[in-house]
Amino acid sequence: MIVACDGAARGNPGPAGIGVILSTPDGRVLGRIARGIGVATNNVAEYTACIEGLRRAAELGAREVVVRSDSHLLVEQLSGRYRVRNARLRELHREAVALAGRFDRVRYEHVPRELNREADRLANRGVDAMLRGLSPGTGSPSGPPRA
Repeated sequence: MIVACDGAARGNPGPAGIGVILSTPDGRVLGRIARGIGVATNNVAEYTACIEGLRRAAELGAREVVVRSDSHLLVEQLSGRYRVRNARLRELHREAVALAGRFDRVRYEHVPRELNREADRLANRGVDAMLRGLSPGTGSPSGPPRA
């Protein structure tokens, strides 16, 4: 399964959101996530998007996952090539690694921003909906923002 993910923060920190597209290797879309996450940094938003994508992939029964992100930091840290120095990111890193352990194989790929536009659009839609007080695509209140 392919998990394309992106996080958006307007300001750093600022209102933030996540965007995720889950698809088969041949491109069939299995699900999308667009959600506001409260006030966060861009890196917290990137990690949160990845975690939500891994969680959803597990729910869908995936055994092998390719996570695609335009966040070089996220990809390098989750691939074990960069150390995680920030305390908040260490917590999120542990959560992502634990989720990755549910799969037979997880590979992290850095993709250019231009190839991650749909996930970026969803992340920004999540921010917009949160700022309006609505859940994306439902027209219902989103409840308290989660960080």
